[in-house]
Amino acid sequence: MKDPYHILGVGPTASAAEIRKAYLRLAKKHHPDLNPGDKHAEERFKEISAANDLLSDPEKRKRFDAGEIDATGAEQAQQGFYRDFAERTGHPYESTSAYADFAEADDFLSQLLRRNAQEAQRARGEDLHYHLAIDFLDAIKGVTQTITLPYGGTLEVTIPPGIEEGRVLRLREKGAPPPGEGKPGDAFVEVSINPHRFFSRKGDNIYVDLPITLKEAALGAEVEAPTPTGAVLLKVPKGSNTGRILRLKGKGVARPGGISGDEFVKLIVMMPTELEPELETFLSQWTPKSTYDPRKVRQQ
Repeated sequence: MKDPYHILGVGPTASAAEIRKAYLRLAKKHHPDLNPGDKHAEERFKEISAANDLLSDPEKRKRFDAGEIDATGAEQAQQGFYRDFAERTGHPYESTSAYADFAEADDFLSQLLRRNAQEAQRARGEDLHYHLAIDFLDAIKGVTQTITLPYGGTLEVTIPPGIEEGRVLRLREKGAPPPGEGKPGDAFVEVSINPHRFFSRKGDNIYVDLPITLKEAALGAEVEAPTPTGAVLLKVPKGSNTGRILRLKGKGVARPGGISGDEFVKLIVMMPTELEPELETFLSQWTPKSTYDPRKVRQQ
């Protein structure tokens, strides 16, 4: 650190009042609040404040002049001659009568420092950020989850129905406590949704693949189809093929106000894992009357 006398622009014999006057003059000029965004002014203000802290303390100033501490307040190797000289000659700044309380001074800087202290006392606590993974169906229906906080305690998080991946929930005043008399910060919870084993989602619509038998596909049938709110009966038309999509209106994601998405069911025709003799015999003797060629249609 530079010589504190040089930083404040005063000589080693300056009185306490002269040091205080020099500090106030420089602090007004370089205070960060008066120089927003000026890093040089901010560093200069730190130097000025550190120099004033040392020279405004009679004991520290005496030890600095005697060579017992350096400009940062760190202990120095003793230099007996100068120390003895300082003790014999005394110091013009040993009186503290010139150090009035800044809070009582009718001075711009005093008001600025007092205002900063008051603002710090009223400052909010820090905002805290969390991540919460929830199940697919809980995201559709809504749920209340509990987060265990890293510093102890828990936080109850209410997940609204239909929440989407990446949504951030704000819990007011559930963050860190304030340093003084201000309000707590807020908690921000980012939600991610675990994939489901057969449902998927696009917007407010739900998609699902539904296996059906060869007989159900050929002759038509009523089968159970899963939805986020439970199974419903789905009518499979005769002659359905794999890939046919059936719509269940209003069985998607429900929104406030009675608006809901739909569920789209894609049929997957499944053959028996072990071919039944009767079916094998029938198919081997069956000669289709139709000239329909699925491969030819696919090539068109």
